Amino acid sequence: MNATGTTPEHHAVVVVGAGQAGLSLSWHLRARGVDHVLLERDRTAHEWRDGRWDAFTLVTPNFQCRLPGWSYSGEFGGTDPDGFMPRDEVHRFVTEYARSFGAPVREGVAVTSLRQEGEHRFSLDTTAGRFTADHVVVATGGYHTPVVPAAAERLPADVTQLHSSAYRGPDQLPAGAVLVVGSGQSGAQIAEDLHLAGRRVHLAVGNAPRCARRYRGRDCIAWLEDMGTYDVTAAEVPGGAAAQEKTNHYMTGRDGGRDIDLRAFAREGMGLHGRLVDVRDGVARFTPTLGAALDHADAVAESIKDGIDRWIAARGIDAPAEERYTPVWRPEGEATELDLAAAGVTSVVWSVGYRADHRWIEVGVFDGRGRPRQTRGVTGTPGLFFLGLPWMHTWGSGRFAGVARDAEFLADRITGAPPVAELPLQHDHHHDQDQDHEHRTVGVG
Repeated sequence: MNATGTTPEHHAVVVVGAGQAGLSLSWHLRARGVDHVLLERDRTAHEWRDGRWDAFTLVTPNFQCRLPGWSYSGEFGGTDPDGFMPRDEVHRFVTEYARSFGAPVREGVAVTSLRQEGEHRFSLDTTAGRFTADHVVVATGGYHTPVVPAAAERLPADVTQLHSSAYRGPDQLPAGAVLVVGSGQSGAQIAEDLHLAGRRVHLAVGNAPRCARRYRGRDCIAWLEDMGTYDVTAAEVPGGAAAQEKTNHYMTGRDGGRDIDLRAFAREGMGLHGRLVDVRDGVARFTPTLGAALDHADAVAESIKDGIDRWIAARGIDAPAEERYTPVWRPEGEATELDLAAAGVTSVVWSVGYRADHRWIEVGVFDGRGRPRQTRGVTGTPGLFFLGLPWMHTWGSGRFAGVARDAEFLADRITGAPPVAELPLQHDHHHDQDQDHEHRTVGVG
């Protein structure tokens, strides 16, 4: 019994988290008649609404928005399968999915601890009392705690600062120039958002790669889908764990989708700098790595095009030829210091990522760095699973249909179906071309 003397609420499966991952599993469990509940500390799919800026759009095309029993149909975000849903439409897409099959979500219930009780029983302490379960699936993703570097403590007191997760739009920040730190997907898009609003922007550029939005008549992501890029498993990816932790390629779905070209922004007046290393006495200091970072991003984008060219040639695909990218700007020398007051910088947006926080899980399934030890979501503790982690099984595990595929696998394991990890990955098909797809994300976007 609980400390209050009440009997814990028991379910065959407790799913922690009601985003697209938890909901995908819920659909499969519902279809199999499995008793389960989803515990959500906030509201269903709240990160899509609360953790994105106002002008956010998916980076992945609408046709990739596929969840079990639910896919993009034109009802959400317009009628273009090759378009990109904005933030509020993505949120509606996921919440309507939950309603479509009556997902048993308990909103406003935070899990504070998870413990194992006996060989096949788990206990969860929550803000709504104690639950027990035969199986627990942690579907909270891998991005929990915003990272803010120590340099933030040394910013002048009159400089407003916030993490990218709290950024909503240019009007949120005081008048003046803005320093954006980090050039991954969020940092590059937030810098663009501010730049398009006419703000003076300085961007500290890291080593994030970029990808062209379109090439040879199609979205590059559609080509990569055909090529099986998102089906490469974590065990197969060159570079292993280090490659899995690299920053995602930056591009945007804004205004119908386009490249993000930092060189073009610099030509238009954006200040580009190398990696931020410190702030002292009102001066931001950077490494002299800008030129190399821009060259690296371009090289990755061009290597992706090389792969697409080889794919087209090997299969005799009729695709229009396209000129390759020519850099439109190069840095003339690299200043390694920026006096924030002299440059009129009144705010800083930290876009340097998140770290996972699984401290509430009191079961020994983590490695020395705090990462879950799992294979396609299955841990060494019978009955405990993870879902929705980046690179959980494939690069596509963070995307909508990749999550869907992983959810079906776990549902089979929970219900005792034979393991299918060794079977060929199954593919969906594009609305008008013979290609396979799989989501951040969502990438996520």
